[in-house]
Amino acid sequence: MPTVAVVSVLFAILLLGDDAAYAAPWCAQYSGMGGGTNCGFYSFQQCMAAISGNGGFCTQNQFENPYWGGRARRRER
Repeated sequence: MPTVAVVSVLFAILLLGDDAAYAAPWCAQYSGMGGGTNCGFYSFQQCMAAISGNGGFCTQNQFENPYWGGRARRRER
């Protein structure tokens, strides 16, 4: 029974938290047999370093919101 309570609290924290996960703007598309994708790069240089020696290419993440500039602030009067 305590496990259900703990899981419920954690679930509520995740749903009500104001910090959401945002997609990184760059993806590495690895070449080769069964090449994968890693969309965890915040700069083009990071992405290029990751594919260096591995082969592949970097693309912009299609799920990244280009208009996100950080946490919105409330205006004080």
